Amino acid sequence: MFVPVTSKSGKKLMPTNPNKAGVLIKKGFATPYWSNGIFCIRLNYDVKEYTQDVCVGVDPGSKKEGFTVRSESHTYLNVQADAHNKVGKKVAKRRELRRGRRSRKCPNRKHKKHNLSHRNRIPAGTRARWDWKLRILDWLSKLYPITHVCVEDIKARTIKRAKKWNQSFSPLEVGKQWFYGEIEKRWRLYTVGGHETKELRDRLGLKKSSNKLTETFDAHCVDSWCLAYHVLGGEPIVDYTHIFCISPLPIQRRNLHREVPKKGGVRSRYGGTRCLGVSKNTLVKHAKHGMLRVTGFDRDGLNLSELGSAKRIVRNAKQDTYRVLRKLNFRYKHVVSKPPKVKQNKLALQLSFNI
Repeated sequence: MFVPVTSKSGKKLMPTNPNKAGVLIKKGFATPYWSNGIFCIRLNYDVKEYTQDVCVGVDPGSKKEGFTVRSESHTYLNVQADAHNKVGKKVAKRRELRRGRRSRKCPNRKHKKHNLSHRNRIPAGTRARWDWKLRILDWLSKLYPITHVCVEDIKARTIKRAKKWNQSFSPLEVGKQWFYGEIEKRWRLYTVGGHETKELRDRLGLKKSSNKLTETFDAHCVDSWCLAYHVLGGEPIVDYTHIFCISPLPIQRRNLHREVPKKGGVRSRYGGTRCLGVSKNTLVKHAKHGMLRVTGFDRDGLNLSELGSAKRIVRNAKQDTYRVLRKLNFRYKHVVSKPPKVKQNKLALQLSFNI
């Protein structure tokens, strides 16, 4: 994978290959650092800040989404992200618990006037889903000099006297228009229809997997790669197929305690973002198990889990057994994916047979 490069003045430059990055670090011309699992370097000397056009292809989805950072010459990064969903149900459950606390002797605020009525706003679930995509683009722009963004356009129309249909599809249109407006403030926006993406994929001879939940290049990143290729062009061959899988952090921010009480009517403490003075999902380096993240705490120490899953590795970790590094923005893991399957072009086979 190409290594992102930052100039001495802080501007994003074109990525370089790992061998050259290692030579610069060894000679003291660059300083290495990590950005949410991506290895980067920062130059220690002044250079000519030359950049090329870099496009990000975005393939939205209901469960998983694909992002590809590509220039005319190379593919720099493939990201497969879990979609941000179930936020609307969590907001409704939070309202239910808040109203239930008003009848019990526990910390609660008084009922106040509904200030969100008659306001032009986006619902919480829709805003969370599309804001997650925008946050990923902002993070990628801190690594690469992005100039273009190409999104597969989702089209949903409303129908008169069809309440169930409109409730299902109108949030997509509302969130999409807000997302497009935010992109146009930062980069140059291109949109491609779903049928056009399929035609482009077929023309390039690429095949998409039918299992959309697998962590492979064929699942979603093949479409995002085609979208980035559609904008900048270049060699019609996929040169990098490894993917970087990320997912939103599951944080219970405003829960005061468990929903179901224990014996005796005692509700155990639950929720919050602080664990013995350390924020949840903070990256730490354990003396025995390496890189882990903070997911909770007990009386004696912190609970540490894997970076890419919720599997707990260490319980009650003492303060002298780990070192706090930085706070994470999402869960991540690297996945080595096989090259995509290429469809056999009948016309090309016939021409080669005739020759």
